[in-house]
Amino acid sequence: MRWTGKLFGALIGLVVAHSLWGAVIGAFIGQIFDQQSTPDGGAGGPGAVASVFFRTTFELMGHVAKSDGRVSEAEIDAARRMMRELRLAPHEVATAIASFRAGKAAGYDVGTAVERLREACGPRYDLLATFMELQISAALAGNGMPPPVRLILARVGEGLGMSGLEFVRMEAALRTRRGAGRRDEPGRGGSLSNCYAELEVDPGISDQELKKAYRRQMSRHHPDKLVANGLPGSMAQLAKEKTQRIQEAYETIRAARGMR
Repeated sequence: MRWTGKLFGALIGLVVAHSLWGAVIGAFIGQIFDQQSTPDGGAGGPGAVASVFFRTTFELMGHVAKSDGRVSEAEIDAARRMMRELRLAPHEVATAIASFRAGKAAGYDVGTAVERLREACGPRYDLLATFMELQISAALAGNGMPPPVRLILARVGEGLGMSGLEFVRMEAALRTRRGAGRRDEPGRGGSLSNCYAELEVDPGISDQELKKAYRRQMSRHHPDKLVANGLPGSMAQLAKEKTQRIQEAYETIRAARGMR
């Protein structure tokens, strides 16, 4: 399927840039993958990974939405909003809806789906982290991610190799970002709490641990490293913007603490 790279790129762009424009750029980059890959992408190739990533994204959204016995209008709207933001073509929307419905089915096996995704992505932890950000964001946009839903996603994260602490920090960062909006960004008049959330650390962290967290985040999102792990070189600019936000957040906290 020659559209899978485009969809995958759009999903990544949406999470990295937190905007529709990021999704558009990601979709364009993904299209390059589609043009350079074989029809099915080959086992483990960009097309194959993108297909599994896309289907599992909407399957799990459907499973989570149905986990309390019924799918609310807010959860349906969250799924539709993602489809609109990704500007899916009619046949792509059909695939997303079919995947969402498959996830709602009583016999849907979450464990198998998670294992399939982890196997497809291999050591690309950045892709798995992106998947979790999408799921948590969708859950928050749906019904605010109540405890039962949170438990499901925490187990999914664990199945993908994410520790409980990483899950908590990602959730906190996304909740803060969702509450603050783009008017309260680090380095642009953002609050300290938003800066700590950007670094995925608690405000009570020591100066030494703060430095370690900053270096860890910078290493994880370094453009060259991400490109070496499979990110298109053209997408390095988005990673560069992410590292800029991390650096701005760190400098804001450092100044507030009087760190040298």
